[in-house]
Amino acid sequence: MHRYVAFLRGVSPMNASMPALKACLEDAGFTRVRTILSSGNVAFDARGLSEALLESCIEQAMQVALGRSFYTIVRPVVYLQDLLATDPYACHGVPPQAKRVISFLRTARQPRVALPLQQNRATVLCLRGREVFTAYEPTPGQPVFMRLIEKAFGVEVTTRTWETVARCAAA
Repeated sequence: MHRYVAFLRGVSPMNASMPALKACLEDAGFTRVRTILSSGNVAFDARGLSEALLESCIEQAMQVALGRSFYTIVRPVVYLQDLLATDPYACHGVPPQAKRVISFLRTARQPRVALPLQQNRATVLCLRGREVFTAYEPTPGQPVFMRLIEKAFGVEVTTRTWETVARCAAA
């Protein structure tokens, strides 16, 4: 058995119950299922299936059990641990007060616009494989970093803070 994390796009306590989500994955045959925070992060054990097959299975299970599904991206826990150990922000001179976020893509693809992409103290720094690294300094009003990520990669991504990814990698 391998340990994985599923990152679900658009999940919040208002649109998905974490106990129901946990039960959904357990009913689909996954073991040691654990939700992390209330924003659609689910750690689980499964046989060594492809990430694409796991994503499809989870989306189908949610549709059956919850009556809806959320766009799902899966990564092995060991992959997340290795990613965190590389600290891709170190070579970009990110200010210490900046928030660091990672956007996950299902498949590697080139950005629609050149990187780095910057606006209002938010910068989409780089793409490494299937992950996009962004940093932003909180400013009054709506944060622009998600608009920048979507401009560069579209909406088929899901984004987590560096700290959330670290919690998921430890699950």
